[in-house]
Amino acid sequence: MKVYEKYGIDPVWVERVKVKFKNRETKERVKQILHGVTAQDLQNKAKISRLLGAVSKALGEKLSEEQSNTIIDFVISQQIDPANPFHKIKLWNMFR
Repeated sequence: MKVYEKYGIDPVWVERVKVKFKNRETKERVKQILHGVTAQDLQNKAKISRLLGAVSKALGEKLSEEQSNTIIDFVISQQIDPANPFHKIKLWNMFR
């Protein structure tokens, strides 16, 4: 069982999003949205909610309020620091 599944994130949804990330334009749009995001931003529910809304729009994915809250809780619990290469590796391994 993947870590995100323990939080109630649907693996079918994750696979669908991973396929969308293979599109170079989509990937670049998401990278632009997330450019400059800090560890503090990823501990702030309001900021994560705004980022999630922008990313889901870029991916063409509609999220229910429940799905959004689940993803927000997951992001906060991971205590991600985008400036830390080990955190990036951990995330990469989590979603490969």
